[in-house]
Amino acid sequence: MEVGTGVFSDRVAPMFAISQSAVEGALAAGAAYADARVVLSKQQSLACLNGNLEALDYDERAGVGVRALIGSSWGFFATPELTEQAALAAGAEAAAIATASAMAPGPALHLTDVPVVEAHYETSHEENPWGVALSEKADLLVGVTETMQGVTGVTLAQASMNFWDTEKFFVSSQGHKISQHLVEAGGDMAATAVGESETQRRSYPQSFGQFESGGYEVIRRFDLPGNAGRVAEEAVALLSADECPGGTTDVILESSQLALQIHESVGHATELDRILGWEAAFAGTSWLDLDQLGTLQFGSPLMNITADATLPGSLATFGFDDEGTPAQCVDLVKEGVWVGVLSGRDSAAIAGLAPGGMVRGDGYNRMPMVRMTNVGLLPGESSFEEIISETRDGIYMATNRSWSIDDKRLNFQFGCEVGWEVKNGRLGRMLRNPTYTGISPQFWASLDMLSSEQVYWGLPNCGKGQPMQIGHTGHPASAGRFRDVRVGVKG
Repeated sequence: MEVGTGVFSDRVAPMFAISQSAVEGALAAGAAYADARVVLSKQQSLACLNGNLEALDYDERAGVGVRALIGSSWGFFATPELTEQAALAAGAEAAAIATASAMAPGPALHLTDVPVVEAHYETSHEENPWGVALSEKADLLVGVTETMQGVTGVTLAQASMNFWDTEKFFVSSQGHKISQHLVEAGGDMAATAVGESETQRRSYPQSFGQFESGGYEVIRRFDLPGNAGRVAEEAVALLSADECPGGTTDVILESSQLALQIHESVGHATELDRILGWEAAFAGTSWLDLDQLGTLQFGSPLMNITADATLPGSLATFGFDDEGTPAQCVDLVKEGVWVGVLSGRDSAAIAGLAPGGMVRGDGYNRMPMVRMTNVGLLPGESSFEEIISETRDGIYMATNRSWSIDDKRLNFQFGCEVGWEVKNGRLGRMLRNPTYTGISPQFWASLDMLSSEQVYWGLPNCGKGQPMQIGHTGHPASAGRFRDVRVGVKG
């Protein structure tokens, strides 16, 4: 990864000129502040079912989006026409929208200060995904689905991979001039077994796939062929496994399941726009109250959660957010106490906080908003083996299958693909349909053991806003034990 300063190449100069024109158009129309992003993006995805390549999609988009701030309100406008004249007009339109919105009464918005820089950032990648032949990618997917389908009892065998290449050229009226090049990759596979009264599924690396910042080397590292047989055999074994019992017991969550737990019950809950009530239409607000920041006990002393956009290889890693704020590591929960939020320059100013660099937009034609970066749980000091050996009675649950959480991000229920009984420090029988439920602060307060073996999980499908925007988020996590959790609940 690289962050540099200085002169930009001639190749990117026209893109900066377009962004600059958009900003100038907004200022000329009365904006107190304006910024603009030219975004050039391309995505490739492949999907295979039962040995047949069923989908091969390629999407390429380009355009410029501009924000204008007037009084109490933002205006936003975007165009796919990458000319200075079109950008100038887009800036004027953004200012006109801000002017109309500011007619509603409200205090003027202010932006917290951030360093004004000229810089370039690029995610490191070893192997350009676009340089790998489609035939090689397709053969890999076909091969692993054939391996899974070759296990008796497997009805559906699926595999997929996705790649993104995004270039951004950001200019602000304060003097920012930032280019970024982000390369991301990931994929997954899953086997589904159908019995007389049960359908069971096993996924790898996790149920949503695993996605990282990097090139095709990400796919190679997964070793899909080496795991295909095991995944299929576990799906079939689940058909005859015992049902997860109901009651209260200790629960050990595998790291990818704990990553989703972090995403839903901590990440969304600490988004400052939700806390302020700005974002409520999609998936609700938050149970957190700013007056309790720095004092609220969110969980046990083992709970240390950060939002860190600087982690090498994690999916939500970048150099600067879409407001020009530098990537950084922000404490959200420290030794169980809620100490930080996910914020932008405007929301941070209202809360009297420093901006966290967490504002991003889904492409050129969406208004940037507060999004999770790499929101993760810092590792503990135990090994997974130690957690198991020190558990007398519990259930180890792995790989998400279903989730539900209320609009305040408080009450939740999760289901996993597979569980294993833990008795007297040993993993025992496989369990099907394991579920657990809880209330966020009580659940996190029960965390009493945490593995040192951390994985940077990535989720490429976080939805937020209306019109909905899809965000790429990262969630470092390791296996953890939670005491006296209600399990086996049927929703």
